[in-house]
Amino acid sequence: MTARDLMFRPADELAALVRGGELSAAALVDAALESIAALQPQINAFVDVDEDAARAAAAAIGAGDERPFAGVPIAIKNNRAVAGRRLTRGADLMGDHTPSYDHNVTRRLRAAGFVIVGTTTLPEWGILPVTEGRRCGPTRNPWDLERTPGGSSGGSAAAVAAGMVPLAHGNDGGGSLRIPASCCGLVGLKPQRGRISLAPEAGEQFLVQDGVLTRTVRETALVLDVLAGPEPGDASWAPPPAEPFASAAARAPSRLRIGFTTLMPLLDAQLDRACERAAQDAAALLQSLGHEVEEVQPPWQRPGLLELFTQAFGPAISSSIAAAGLLAGREPRADDMEALSWELWQSSKRIDAVQAELARYALQAFARSVTRWAAPYDALLTPALAQPPLPIGTLDPCGPDPRGTFERSGHFTPYTAIANVTGSPAISLPLYAREDGLPLAVQLVGRPAQEGALLALAAQVEAAAPWGDRRPVLLAA
Repeated sequence: MTARDLMFRPADELAALVRGGELSAAALVDAALESIAALQPQINAFVDVDEDAARAAAAAIGAGDERPFAGVPIAIKNNRAVAGRRLTRGADLMGDHTPSYDHNVTRRLRAAGFVIVGTTTLPEWGILPVTEGRRCGPTRNPWDLERTPGGSSGGSAAAVAAGMVPLAHGNDGGGSLRIPASCCGLVGLKPQRGRISLAPEAGEQFLVQDGVLTRTVRETALVLDVLAGPEPGDASWAPPPAEPFASAAARAPSRLRIGFTTLMPLLDAQLDRACERAAQDAAALLQSLGHEVEEVQPPWQRPGLLELFTQAFGPAISSSIAAAGLLAGREPRADDMEALSWELWQSSKRIDAVQAELARYALQAFARSVTRWAAPYDALLTPALAQPPLPIGTLDPCGPDPRGTFERSGHFTPYTAIANVTGSPAISLPLYAREDGLPLAVQLVGRPAQEGALLALAAQVEAAAPWGDRRPVLLAA
């Protein structure tokens, strides 16, 4: 079995091999490092690779280690702190800032036995749904090196899809787990708002949740059990589940009522025929599994919705820019960042506190209306994306029309941000592929705080139409 073959094994299976003494953690981490070294020149998925620290961590793990993921290699998106490693957020303004602490997700992953092998690329400040920022350069989709792996967790998705690591960390503020999962043929769950603590930097966040990119629903559920739960000082948190998420995911769901729609929240977006057909086929699959599937028209085509989302998203990004300016000891300048980042920074500074609070109220009112409308349904099925993975260069963050670039990015990903606004859990499932082999995914949105039920439905779909054996064909074997 080659190094890359090991990286395509489920993470819990790899941990079982280490626990039983059939495979050493050192050999497993070496396999990941070997695969990264071979593929990084083509894919550009990593910001930093820490071979020495990874090997030292692996050497301390022996057979019989009962931690659920002891010895399994993992990568962390480079917008969460890893003690002693650069934290760039994909931005020049961050310089080589090196935190002395672990973020909550980093700490919990380490405690579960994962071995961190490096940190992965993202667009500047995580803004765009493609990963080709000025600082890191373009990250390429293993299924087609001329196309994007999505964003903003694009480096993590590309690393998993290519077989550089078996799974990777990411986060999602408008689809940033589900978009790259769709582009790269992976599973991407955005958990319920407040499910995973943002400690120590933030007490809560309206849009963003952390998670992982995996190949199977089971792995996603198992890691959610590791990451879920509040930390002291959190301003709010999701209600705890009645049972572990992995237990819920392992139990077949009863007959569910599922709403199905291809109606796009953005009035002027266009739906690619293959993406539409994938959602229609998924609706038929769910019906064949015994569920009641009803075509619906959600009340989400609100004029000005993208602008309203921007008024919440922009200040959140700008707070990161302001913090980086404090680290640099000066006010951020236009030459510190890409044109799109500068546009969001400048436009956010033009919004006063009253306008910002009104925008938040309006977005919350919109979220409540959608959540009330969806209450009769156990899940909502949509396309994951409106278009297949974009050719690299389609969305240029340094181009002359940054506002237009941001609007076009919304046309690529009109379905994902709704779940960030409502806070509900949502998952991207790589059920299909285009004729040229590019992955095509669908999205399932669950009831508020019901990730277990959503994962159970996703696992049932995976069992009926499995995708786990698919691998991209790369120039380097």
